[in-house]
Amino acid sequence: MKDVISQVQEWIKLVSQLGIGLIALGIVVEIVFGKGALFGASVIENLSLIVAEIGGENGFVGLVAILLILAIFQRNQ
Repeated sequence: MKDVISQVQEWIKLVSQLGIGLIALGIVVEIVFGKGALFGASVIENLSLIVAEIGGENGFVGLVAILLILAIFQRNQ
């Protein structure tokens, strides 16, 4: 049973790393080639909307929350 749980945890880590890598790629491509160049949508705009939704009007609290989540991801790796 422990093997199954550890295998599931490994899959979740891999999927999370893949998602973060795709987001980073989307940001870089959008900066270089313009809005919607890679995925057809603005990655930076979507991230800005997420930060604003989490943090309210000014978005600072959302930015801090996302940074804390990223720190947790980094610590677990």
